Amino acid sequence: MSAAAPRLVVGLGNPGAEYTETRHNAGFWFCERLADKLGVRFSHESRFHGFVANARDAGVWLLMPQTYMNRSGQAVGALARFYRIAPAEILIVHDELDIPPGQLRLKFGGGLGGHNGLKDTSAHLATNDYWRLRIGIGHPGDRNEVVNYVLKSARREEQAQIDEALDRALAAWPLIARGEWNAATTRLNARPAAPKPAKPKDESRP
Repeated sequence: MSAAAPRLVVGLGNPGAEYTETRHNAGFWFCERLADKLGVRFSHESRFHGFVANARDAGVWLLMPQTYMNRSGQAVGALARFYRIAPAEILIVHDELDIPPGQLRLKFGGGLGGHNGLKDTSAHLATNDYWRLRIGIGHPGDRNEVVNYVLKSARREEQAQIDEALDRALAAWPLIARGEWNAATTRLNARPAAPKPAKPKDESRP
């Protein structure tokens, strides 16, 4: 497992206003919030096929590919090659069907879970050995409904859970930025505590 601090954080998603609020854009949501946290703004860089921000103080680039999901690797590969960023120094943030809304998984390498953005990224980097932050969006229950599901907005209660998970991910950013991956993994992969049930009213009291 790599212990290198990240030099590139990539949020995966689809460009265009019609996709902004869809589940498949969870990676974009994280990157936008991280940019706010780091006090940097994105600008379009055609040579990197996406929106790019340079957080100099943190020593990290942020990237939101504008190539559509299944060609994400074109943008990742272009920026990584130009700045000589190794795959182990890259964190890809993406939506994950196999994790419920409100949960996260941080991992290094491994399988791609059928995610087209990861498939193209691995093809351009010629390896699966990079970090991923998986943002749970839940599964529709029928694989034939997956495409329709990821390209729609989450239900209100699901979106609230996803937003809470993004807040937890941002809170763990200082650990990630220092390359303290084990500590960040332990924190982020823990399941959030279930909300306590409301106490029943005491009908005997006036």
